[in-house]
Amino acid sequence: MSTPVSQTPSIWRTKVPQLALILITIIWGGSFITVQYSLNFSSPVIFVGLRFAAAAIAVTLLSLKHLKGMTLKEVAAGAIIGAVIAIGYGTQTVGLQTISSSESAFLTALYVPLVPLLLWLLFRKKPHFMTWIGALFAFLGLVFLTGNGFGAVQLNFGQALTLLGSIAIALEIIFISHFAPKVNTRRVTVLQLIFASLFCFLMAPILGESQLPDFHWHLAGIFVGLGIASACIQLVMNWAQEMVDPSQAAIIYAGEPIWASLFGRMAGERLPTLVLLGGLMVVLGVIASEWKPKFFRKEKIEELKEDLS
Repeated sequence: MSTPVSQTPSIWRTKVPQLALILITIIWGGSFITVQYSLNFSSPVIFVGLRFAAAAIAVTLLSLKHLKGMTLKEVAAGAIIGAVIAIGYGTQTVGLQTISSSESAFLTALYVPLVPLLLWLLFRKKPHFMTWIGALFAFLGLVFLTGNGFGAVQLNFGQALTLLGSIAIALEIIFISHFAPKVNTRRVTVLQLIFASLFCFLMAPILGESQLPDFHWHLAGIFVGLGIASACIQLVMNWAQEMVDPSQAAIIYAGEPIWASLFGRMAGERLPTLVLLGGLMVVLGVIASEWKPKFFRKEKIEELKEDLS
């Protein structure tokens, strides 16, 4: 009788958070084909603005008790993070007009190995050895994804915009990590969604998008669904990653483009073998960049011991 009781806390702290992360990764992967479908009814940047407006409303309603005492630093953090979110998702969504949702997901996943490389370039934080291995796999994947085989990387318009979006998403993660210890993260989450929506609406006329989409019930349902999904994803990530090792979480998140390609295939997308191989290389690069083998950890400990002696 006592065995199930003793196992319950362990299962709750290991399996349930992992399953929760897998579930939101599936939802995440499904969002690519959903957004692509929505572009039949809306221009891309305005769509992103409406998407994040819905997400901002959802997160605000779930965070009302946390919003008192907002500081100028939190507003600045929200504006900076919101700007790169607008650029990242704006370019990604424009790119979806000319490339498949599966291809977009694989290219977007390049943000994972890009994070430590950008940290090195911006803040001189030396990347782990496995980061370079992951970056190599990811680069080879990019070569195959562009359909050039072993030739030079020649990005078409949609691919180039999506790659720019992955860089912006990597910067989003870096800025969130930079500001997180100094601000109330729940308030900044609300602010960054509001600013992301606002910046998209400001950019839209400059890019020739001047009209809101005509009302469609299914489009309204998508906005509501994406808003609620974004709020749930954020809250589940914050909860689950307190109990799941970051490397495990990263490997789970690496499944996002795989789920996106499965949803894309169900919707009728058929990617060439070379592109699928490129996608696999990107996923391997994502996993490798976050994998820290015990061998390297032991080696680092030995180096520290030598330095201390």
